[in-house]
Amino acid sequence: MNSTVTAVSSNAVHSFTKSNRESVTLLTGLGVEGDAHAGVTVKHRSRVAQDPTQPNLRQIHLIHQELFTELRDAGFEVGPGDLGENVTTSGIDLLSLPVGTLLHLGDEAVVAVTGLRNPCLQIDVFQGGLLKQVVGRAGDGTVIRKAGVMGVVTAGGVVRPGDAVKAELPAEPHQPLERV
Repeated sequence: MNSTVTAVSSNAVHSFTKSNRESVTLLTGLGVEGDAHAGVTVKHRSRVAQDPTQPNLRQIHLIHQELFTELRDAGFEVGPGDLGENVTTSGIDLLSLPVGTLLHLGDEAVVAVTGLRNPCLQIDVFQGGLLKQVVGRAGDGTVIRKAGVMGVVTAGGVVRPGDAVKAELPAEPHQPLERV
């Protein structure tokens, strides 16, 4: 199956959702041009409150389109940009990628995957009960996070719906994704 970008989204202000765009420009070492979460240091409010000098390992948020189908089947209406992601993909299992995977988006842009998104209670403000759909527990008690992956931009470029997504795995041993 070919992996593709199905939507791109951004928002210049801190808001839960992001508006869909015809394209977004990724800036090396910063994130999505004009997005509230772009920057070298953390931009998420809770992390800024803890230590505003922390490196921003959450410059860009990617979610797999397949999650929206799963959520619709559970009775929720969620689409691209609704959960605050910048890039929506299809045909790639983002959640199973190891730390350091390079995602080539389109012809130029490259994102290094840093970890899993850890959704907060705002997701239940958006739609009640949604948090339990994207965060759960496996039989052994392990926390399962399904709300996408975070990354940093290692090569800038324009990204559009329809662009190819190619994963380049890091050298082994692979480190599984954890919340970031």
